[in-house]
Amino acid sequence: MPTASIINQSPYPLPQYATPGASGMDIRAHLDKPLEIPPLGRVLIPTGIRIALPEGYEAQVRPRSGLCAKRGLMAFLGTIDQDYRGEIFISLINLSPEAQSIEPGERVAQLVVAPYTQVAWEAADALPDTLRGAQGFGSTGSH
Repeated sequence: MPTASIINQSPYPLPQYATPGASGMDIRAHLDKPLEIPPLGRVLIPTGIRIALPEGYEAQVRPRSGLCAKRGLMAFLGTIDQDYRGEIFISLINLSPEAQSIEPGERVAQLVVAPYTQVAWEAADALPDTLRGAQGFGSTGSH
């Protein structure tokens, strides 16, 4: 397992895996007091966390399924690049018809660390054919 450096400027635990088979680590809100999010409101939630990932790795911010299903709170997907050293913020939107409150220390998103590959673009006049071709949204059917 690769190691990464972390600075935690919050009083809450480091991001951690909830189970041995989890791919995402829960990350918590670093708030002084509860924060209310109105319906369709968007907020940036500080975490107090700064990280340094090994070369060739990125971190992905993903929603927590329980917050989405039970309360309508969706964390926007986000990428934390290997060379970013600032505080991680979680962008949340309230998709429910009621105001929702985020408590200090509440788990608001998941952090998934994964390897990535960079590519070098090669200009081309045409692309290789595939069975799918240029067929896009919904081209493979709904079932």
